[in-house]
Amino acid sequence: MKQILVEARPNSSKVSIEKVTDQVYKVKLTAPPVDGKANIQLIKVLADYFEVSKSQVTIKAGKTSKTKVVIISG
Repeated sequence: MKQILVEARPNSSKVSIEKVTDQVYKVKLTAPPVDGKANIQLIKVLADYFEVSKSQVTIKAGKTSKTKVVIISG
């Protein structure tokens, strides 16, 4: 299990992940921060990046904030 801090940037022109440190990531998302769309895309992008299933990625804190605590299990 890994706990990371993610700074999400919704409404970006493209999707990208920048590793700042082992525990901190900046993630650009194309989805808007409306109705949880950005969080859904964030979970998919992180699952692909860490090569785990989407069910193994959980937003622990910060669901309505740009800074989120995310748990990667597996």
